[in-house]
Amino acid sequence: MTTIEIRLTTLEDVRNFVNIVTRYDIDIDLCSGRYVVDAKSIMGIFSLDLLSPIKLTAHSENTEKLFEELKPYII
Repeated sequence: MTTIEIRLTTLEDVRNFVNIVTRYDIDIDLCSGRYVVDAKSIMGIFSLDLLSPIKLTAHSENTEKLFEELKPYII
């Protein structure tokens, strides 16, 4: 399991982020405050506080390629 912090500031960011993570066959969660949602769910992401950093947890040890693609969103 690997955890990083990301920021999604625009609708375009959310759409591109979901397009990236849906290509991976691993469980990915986003956590903001006490809420945890599936990172592959656009509706779930919009239920989070997008003004604050969001904690991303990938439930896999092989995440190098995923994090390389998510580099624009990592803070």
